[in-house]
Amino acid sequence: MQPLPVPCPAHLIPDASGTEAFHQTYRQAMADGAVFIAIETDGPRWTVKADTLTAGPGHTVDDTVNDAVRAAITRLIHHREVGADAYTGPVYFMMHNVGNEERARELAAALHAALHGDLEPLNRAAAG
Repeated sequence: MQPLPVPCPAHLIPDASGTEAFHQTYRQAMADGAVFIAIETDGPRWTVKADTLTAGPGHTVDDTVNDAVRAAITRLIHHREVGADAYTGPVYFMMHNVGNEERARELAAALHAALHGDLEPLNRAAAG
């Protein structure tokens, strides 16, 4: 399995649905020293997950980026695009109840870019 490109296009975001797929995707991110990013489903709704711990101590997300990510996820909650139980960082991020796979992939790709310092895709995705 190749490491994900940075930024990762939406169509390459891994689908980590199911316990085995999740563990495999997470272990791969750890082995690559990369930010974990994935989508998963357990029914009709989708979840976006990200974890920066897998990237190791050399990857940092500064406070400005964390604040912007938190604000974007909060906008998505207010627009009812993701569930109110979202995790907004600073290390682990999760957005539940995304309406469909395409939107989950778009949000995951935008979050991945943000966690690498490019906030523009996430700002566009959360503009509402």
